[in-house]
Amino acid sequence: MKRLLFSAVTFYFLLMSAYCQGDLNEQQKVFFRNEKSFGFQLNSDGIGFSYRTARRTDYLNKNIIEYEFGTIKHPKEYKLDNPYTPGSSFVFGKLNFPVYLRASIGRQSELYKKADLGGVSIRLFYSGGPVLAVYKPIYYKVIYPVSLSEYYLKEEKFNTNIAIPQDIWGKASFIKGLNEVKVMPGIYGKGGFSFEYSKEDKVIHAIDVGATLSAYLKEIPIMASSDNKSVFFSLFVSYRFGVVVNPLDPESSKVSSLFRRKKQY
Repeated sequence: MKRLLFSAVTFYFLLMSAYCQGDLNEQQKVFFRNEKSFGFQLNSDGIGFSYRTARRTDYLNKNIIEYEFGTIKHPKEYKLDNPYTPGSSFVFGKLNFPVYLRASIGRQSELYKKADLGGVSIRLFYSGGPVLAVYKPIYYKVIYPVSLSEYYLKEEKFNTNIAIPQDIWGKASFIKGLNEVKVMPGIYGKGGFSFEYSKEDKVIHAIDVGATLSAYLKEIPIMASSDNKSVFFSLFVSYRFGVVVNPLDPESSKVSSLFRRKKQY
């Protein structure tokens, strides 16, 4: 995953270098630049989705509020092909399936403003707030032999009696264990840089890169091992898209007008 993040960031900067000289921006500017955007995020320990609002406080700065949802992976998670069911797989030794829910407030500062349609604006952002880890147990279909030619399947959580992957027929339904969901509260912080490159003044297209640090009250029991942890450091790269909202002209943020330029006379 870390190699994928590095490749994605490298590709982005190569792509941006091709756009270093763009056309002059003749669009009507939105000066009261509040923002609403969605993001898809690749973390070094999972994937995530987010929704962010940014409210302008002065010429270069905005206050941001962000809500995030994503998965948490243990570094020792390795998917194995199921020998009994071709095309399916499972993680041997995984105890729980965890996700996170985050809510944060923070600040976004524009370090470099783009001057033309092919330019890139560079922003620094940071935020923090509460995080909640929600996790449910994973059930497996475990093989129990009766004789040399007979066996039966039992749906149960992973335990030390399951010695090898061949003892598992496959995963049970995801619904199994939903009544055993647990939560673990914590706090987190996030920071990084955003590179906004949209050619439309009212539309946002951006690549964010940065890091997050989450700390929970107790360890999150993801794997049947002694190296589960309560503090998670993660690198991320995300694609963000959204709209610029002018509070003095709410009609400008309608979907029908997002990609429409006003006629030049």
